[in-house]
Amino acid sequence: YVRSRVHTGSCFVPISEIIAVEETEFNKKQRNIGRWHKMAKLHAFTVYYVKKARNHRWRCSDVTFWCVDEHLCNQWIQALKELLEMQKSRPKQLLVYINPYGGKRQGKRIYEQKVAPLFSLASISTDVVITEHANHAKDNLFEVNIYKYDGVVCVGGDGMFSEVMHGLIGRMQKDSGIDQNNPKASLVQCNIRIGIIPAGSTDCICYSTVGISDPVTSALHIIVGDCQPLDVSSVHHNNTFLKYSVSLLGYGFYGDILKDSEKKRWMGPMRYDYSGFKTFLSHHYYEGTIAYQPAKHTHGSPRDKESCRTGCYICKKSEKQLAEQHKECGLKHEEGEEEWKVIKGKFLAINAVNMSCACPRSPKGLSPAAHLADGSADLILVRKCSRFDFLRYLVRHTNQDDQFDFPFVDVYRVKCFQFTSKLSEDNESNVMDIGKKRFGQFCRDHPACCCNIVNSTWNCDGETLDSSAIEVRVHCQLMKLFARGIEENCKDEVAYSRSGVEQLL
Repeated sequence: YVRSRVHTGSCFVPISEIIAVEETEFNKKQRNIGRWHKMAKLHAFTVYYVKKARNHRWRCSDVTFWCVDEHLCNQWIQALKELLEMQKSRPKQLLVYINPYGGKRQGKRIYEQKVAPLFSLASISTDVVITEHANHAKDNLFEVNIYKYDGVVCVGGDGMFSEVMHGLIGRMQKDSGIDQNNPKASLVQCNIRIGIIPAGSTDCICYSTVGISDPVTSALHIIVGDCQPLDVSSVHHNNTFLKYSVSLLGYGFYGDILKDSEKKRWMGPMRYDYSGFKTFLSHHYYEGTIAYQPAKHTHGSPRDKESCRTGCYICKKSEKQLAEQHKECGLKHEEGEEEWKVIKGKFLAINAVNMSCACPRSPKGLSPAAHLADGSADLILVRKCSRFDFLRYLVRHTNQDDQFDFPFVDVYRVKCFQFTSKLSEDNESNVMDIGKKRFGQFCRDHPACCCNIVNSTWNCDGETLDSSAIEVRVHCQLMKLFARGIEENCKDEVAYSRSGVEQLL
C-alpha cells in the first residue's frame, strides 16, 4: 500500500491498483506554499492510481509527493517501480482490434482519446488493427503470432467481442489438434485474456462482467491485469460446429427480434425497439422438444439470491467439483451415466444464458443468479401464454421482482441441452439425432392472416443461427477476460481537491 496525507484525510492505495509512477518536474509557483518557500530545490514524483466511484466506475487519479532530498525521492521512485514490476499479471504487450463501424461508429475515437493515453502511461505497447470487414479480426488471429501478446483487446460491441473470441478459441483448438466439429470434444482452455473496450449498442458482456459499460473503467481493468474466467457454450448442428456463445442463446422471441432487426440496420440502435414491439405484437409460438442434463455439480440455483460477484465462491466450488468428476470418471463416461430430461411443448421463448445478461435497461438481466464461471447455463423456457402474461414477464426484467415467478416460466441450471423443432422432429425418429432439414410452421394463433412462418432463428450473442435443431454444451472457464467480476458495495470515495494540497513523504 502507498499512504498519503491529504489535508485531514488519508488515502490508502494498494500496489495492485497503482497505474504508474513518474518523476515530476516541480513548478516554481508550487514552491511558494507555506513552509516550502524557503527551500532552495524540491524533488517530486507522481503516483497515478485507480480511483473508484459509484456504479462500478473507475477513474485515473494522481497524487504528487515531494521532498528536498533527491536521493530519497529517487529511492521511492525505484522502490515503487520494482513493486509494479512484481505484478506479473499485468500486460506489457497487447494486440488491439478496433471496429470503426459498430454502435455509433465511435470506436476509433474512443480508443485514441480515452484508452491509448492510459496504455501509454502504463508503459503498455500495442499493435493496433482497424478492422475493415466482417471476420477480419477472427481471420487475423489465425495468422498472427498470438503467443507474443499478453492479451487481445477488442474495441466495439458484443459482435466484435464474439469475433475475437471465436478467433482466439479457434486458434487454440487448431494449434492443439482439437476437432471443433466434435460436440463432445474436451476443448483446450484459452489462457490469453481478452479485454473489452465498450463502443457498441448494448455492450452486454462488458456490463455483466465489470458492472458498467465505460471505456476508461475497462481500460483500467486491463492495465491492472484483472482476470475473470468465463464459461463458453459451444453450439453444434448435426456434428458440425456452428458458434460459441457466452451470453444469450435465444430462440423464439429474442431470435425473431434479431432476425427482423437485421433487415433494418439503417435505423441504428432504434431498430431493436421497433423490432421488439413488432415481435411482441406478432406473439408467435414454436413447438419443439428440449432435452437437457442438469448441472448437478453446481452449488447454486437460478432461483436463489446469490448473484455472481468478484471472487464468487460458487464459481470456485463448481469448478473444483467439476474437475474432480472429470478426473474420477472421464467426460464421456460421466455423460453416458447421467440421465437426460425431456420437455415437449409450445414456447414463446427458449433462452439459455451463461451470465446474467444485465444491461442498463435490465440491470438484473435475464437470469440474475446466473454465474460467469460455474460450468453451467440457465435454461429459461417461456411457454405459450397470453400477450398480457408475456408482457408481465418482460416487465419483470426491468424491476426487482422474481421474473421466474410465473406458472408458464420454467428455469433449469444445465450443463448441456439439445433442441429440435416440432416439424424437424416429425421427420426424425430420435430427438438425439439432429434433423437435417428446415421446415415452415403454420401460425395456428393467426389463421386469418394466412402467415406460413418459418422456424424461429437462434439469437447467438447477437448473431443469427438458422438451424432449428442444435446441441449446446457448456465448457467451464474456457476463456479469461481482463475483468474481476462485479464488485460488492462499490461506493464513492472521498473527492480530494488538488488545489493547495501538500503531500509529504
